[in-house]
Amino acid sequence: MPAENTPKTILIAEDSSVILNLTRKILEQQKYKILLAKNGGDVLPQLEKNAVDGILMDINIPVKDGMQCTRDIRAHADERIRSLPVIAISGNANDYTMADFQAAGVTAYLPKPLNFDELVRMVRQYVG
Repeated sequence: MPAENTPKTILIAEDSSVILNLTRKILEQQKYKILLAKNGGDVLPQLEKNAVDGILMDINIPVKDGMQCTRDIRAHADERIRSLPVIAISGNANDYTMADFQAAGVTAYLPKPLNFDELVRMVRQYVG
């Protein structure tokens, strides 16, 4: 059993290095361990290789968009991966309704530009 003070690991799937670096700094200050996926093709391999506690998923990432990545996560054979909280991040939320997010299996949603207090609150709520 891992110790209680073992940092939780968050996978950030985001292709904007500015947002990635900001988000990483903020979450690292909150004592989270951060893994990165620069595109949708990197998400599942990262989850299969590493013990991850939650995912911040940009919806508009290259190779495979965040909605498809989330559907793939929810369909994964491994229960640990299937049940991970996925927090969607999007600057084009108008392209999707909450029903679209729920149908894909998104746990929660944050609009861009990111409100970092809200980000931290949401990560704590869903990841711990």
